[in-house]
Amino acid sequence: MRILVHDYSGHPFQAQLSRELARRGHDVVHSTCTAYVSGKGNLAGDTPGLRFVTIGDGTALKKDAYFRRLRQETLLGLELARQVRREKPEVALLSNMPIPVLVVAAAELRRLGIPWVLWHQDVTAVALKSFAAGGVARSMGIAAKVFGAGEKWSARRASAVVVIAESFLRVHRGWGTADKVTVIPNWAPLDEIVPMDRANSWSAEHGLDGVRTVLYSGTLGLKHNPALLVRLAERLRAGGTPVRLVVVNDGPAVPVLREAAAAHGVDLTLLPFQPYGRLPEVLGSGDLLVVLLGADAGEFSVPSKTLSYLCAGRPVLGLMPADNLAAHLLRRAGSAVFPPEESSLDAAADWAREILSDPARAQTLGKESRALAEREFALEDCVSRFEDILRTAIR
Repeated sequence: MRILVHDYSGHPFQAQLSRELARRGHDVVHSTCTAYVSGKGNLAGDTPGLRFVTIGDGTALKKDAYFRRLRQETLLGLELARQVRREKPEVALLSNMPIPVLVVAAAELRRLGIPWVLWHQDVTAVALKSFAAGGVARSMGIAAKVFGAGEKWSARRASAVVVIAESFLRVHRGWGTADKVTVIPNWAPLDEIVPMDRANSWSAEHGLDGVRTVLYSGTLGLKHNPALLVRLAERLRAGGTPVRLVVVNDGPAVPVLREAAAAHGVDLTLLPFQPYGRLPEVLGSGDLLVVLLGADAGEFSVPSKTLSYLCAGRPVLGLMPADNLAAHLLRRAGSAVFPPEESSLDAAADWAREILSDPARAQTLGKESRALAEREFALEDCVSRFEDILRTAIR
């Protein structure tokens, strides 16, 4: 097959899927958006049959300027449409796309008669409704209706839909698209994110050797309430367990974290997203890794950082809704999950303190994390399922 995979975010496991499809003899073009700032996967290499291309080069997205961002994302959709015309794929797989980009791309694929598969990672309309309810921006209520209509329109025109959790089925039943949905949970690349020694070259470079470190690495929006990380570190210190809080992130949460750490006297290290090749060292440098997910994102978001944490073989503390798929994984690995609320921080800090003061237990939890990842993230079956879905879409 000639396949175009567009993963707007540039995440690791989508690139791994494209590599494996190419190894199986398919001609794959893997497209990402450089304008979207996040932790990227391995978007280079010499796998025969695979090429990496981009859209958004030179574009600086204005995430908080909503109308300007709408225009920018529409232009990015047009750029992706031109890419589709150049590459002439037999089938396309689209993932992690803002709704304006998705709608424009879906319209162009329909015009060209190219079948495509929606890899549905988030229900955007639900997220926007939660923003509106939380008072982040009143315009979000209107945006939720408009974007929800666009998301539904696109899903109806996809030849097939892959969702990452059973909870998405309720939305697709409402859209009339449930009959073409397949559930394939996300994974993380076991061969790329491997356990590392706690003392490694990255930890030495950043002065973390011999320092109790609580680490967060990944996307972090204001809706996640990033100040919870600072208050968790504050409670650990108040209970006699001082820690260094390390946050690897670029975005609007950075000044919030800096201000909160200064106000509460928390030892904080803020770093931008690191090169993907160093991610195992980054995660290995944390004595405890933390996942943060807003209370209203439980059903329709599975933070991929959780999957990377498990691969890294570290104990993990989840501040997230209990019904999230990632929360179920953490509990199965023996780690702990608490509601992402101020009232839960004392209990979360107590658990974290137990782990940080007991190296043997921390090591056991790390081994259980890696063992669970190796059981759950087997690539062979996932790729075969995607391969079958893409072939069926062409037929």
